[in-house]
Amino acid sequence: MDTSESSTEPRIPDAEQEADGPRGWRRWAMDTRPLRRPAYRRLWASTVVTAVGSQLTAVAVPKQIYDITGSSAWVGAASLAGLLPLIVFALWGGAIADSMDRRKLLLLTNTGIAVTSLLFWIQAFAGLESVWTLMLLLALQQAFWGLNAPARSASIARLVPADELPAANALGSTVMQTGQIAGPLLAGALIPVIGLAELYLIDALALCVTVWAVYRLPALPPLTAAKAGSAGLRGVLEGFRYISGHAVLLLSFLADIVAMVLGMPRALFPQLAAETYAPYGEGFALGLLFAAIPLGAVLGGLFSGTFSRARRHGWMVIGSVVVWGLAVAGFGLSGSLWLAVAFLALAEVADMVSMVFRGAILLSAATDEMRGRMQGVFTVVVAGGPRLADVLHGTAGSAFGPRAAVAGGGILVVVVMLALAAAMPALRRYRV
Repeated sequence: MDTSESSTEPRIPDAEQEADGPRGWRRWAMDTRPLRRPAYRRLWASTVVTAVGSQLTAVAVPKQIYDITGSSAWVGAASLAGLLPLIVFALWGGAIADSMDRRKLLLLTNTGIAVTSLLFWIQAFAGLESVWTLMLLLALQQAFWGLNAPARSASIARLVPADELPAANALGSTVMQTGQIAGPLLAGALIPVIGLAELYLIDALALCVTVWAVYRLPALPPLTAAKAGSAGLRGVLEGFRYISGHAVLLLSFLADIVAMVLGMPRALFPQLAAETYAPYGEGFALGLLFAAIPLGAVLGGLFSGTFSRARRHGWMVIGSVVVWGLAVAGFGLSGSLWLAVAFLALAEVADMVSMVFRGAILLSAATDEMRGRMQGVFTVVVAGGPRLADVLHGTAGSAFGPRAAVAGGGILVVVVMLALAAAMPALRRYRV
């Protein structure tokens, strides 16, 4: 395997395999091999529960802020209030995850997130109606999430073998994307029945399931002795130096930045719904455009058996980013709403494939002592890229029109990704 993995990495016994591999429809359906491993199954099962619960809070917070202020500007400000803690603590959390038992870190941070959800419920139940309290709790929640996410992702490589990492990533991402569809729908149905405050309480209870599942994981201590200062700023900087010295890791991050910053067109959905797709009904069109993205991701996950066994991880990343760019360009050129939705769904299937193999590369090409920091940077890139895209596409849409901005962004993704692949062969050559 083309990897810098340490020879001290423990070998995970292979799960029982069918003699000739999966047959019939199972060759195309979701690859569930990682679920045969009890530890990974517990971690994944906890995600199933909390994927929906976290979306209840994600709906409740902006809803409560808007109810208090009547201002969308405050809703936007709250989103930014959560971004900075997420970035800072994701980078720091990655360094911490490389210096202590990741299971203990997951227990602490999941408990912190659950307590924060409980505080959300208390303030809503008490009728506090303080925007600043909500923003403070949101910042605290995102700080805990930033500490949690790198440890959670980095742990997967200790629970499944390298050849099952794409399948494990696809399973996790599919659950999260399904939660992004089911959670808001459930929240919309529950608010008129039980009220907004109880959404926070349901999320807190769901997080208790996560804490129990993490408690039952095996210990995940560092495989090598942690260096002094590795959990502080020095450790964070070492992570960036490690990325700069490993071309395949650097390119995996650049591939995501190229795809998301140049090609994520969601900021232009309202304008497209109001202008290009107005004959279909502005609200109907806007809902379909936003729904097409998670729908495509779920479809990609359900049929992950079509790609999860690929060994040329680098080419899978390159190809999927190119397909993403072409599909986004097709979306920008579409005058039909249904064709536009189809292109968006295709784009998100490609993004799912890219995410699966980029995640696998980060886990397999980095040593265990650096995996937490790689996942911390990954969390920041995933959170920050679409927000930068909102600014870029919003500006370009105002200057050149929304369809031209979207199509141009998609073409730029293809050109830049192919240029990177040609100039730096490390990603093309990477395989397991």
